Amino acid sequence: MKMKKVLAAGVFDLLHYGHIRYLEEAKKLGGLGARLTVIVARDETVRRMKGQDPVIPEDQRRATVEALKVVDEALLGFEDLDLDRVIQQVKPDIVAVGHDQDAIRSQVEKIKRAKEMGFEIVQVGRFGEDDLNSSSKIKRRIVEGARTRA
Repeated sequence: MKMKKVLAAGVFDLLHYGHIRYLEEAKKLGGLGARLTVIVARDETVRRMKGQDPVIPEDQRRATVEALKVVDEALLGFEDLDLDRVIQQVKPDIVAVGHDQDAIRSQVEKIKRAKEMGFEIVQVGRFGEDDLNSSSKIKRRIVEGARTRA
């Protein structure tokens, strides 16, 4: 039986439990012995997508993600957010997208159709109702806490 390759992607600024659950679920999609490759967004890509710099620099975010035991390999994305090139490089059997990655999902679907590729696209669900399930919410909580203590 062929080992399945799973591809996941994200910013991973202020790594939190939602990120870990997303990556665990992504790897599970490939079954026993699956290999999980994670693409970490470049600082410039984050600036373009979110209009602000990430808190943690790209090289540290990549190293932190790769240090997670569920991750087999973490790579920095291409500066031009070229998902087609990423898919050509990794050659995944499954592309796992997060619950909040609709834009990425539609891009990957277009690439799959245009290139007539056989990989599967799976959107992983949200984990828990926790108010700290995104880096943006964590940053907001930190700022609010600093204001109340000031």
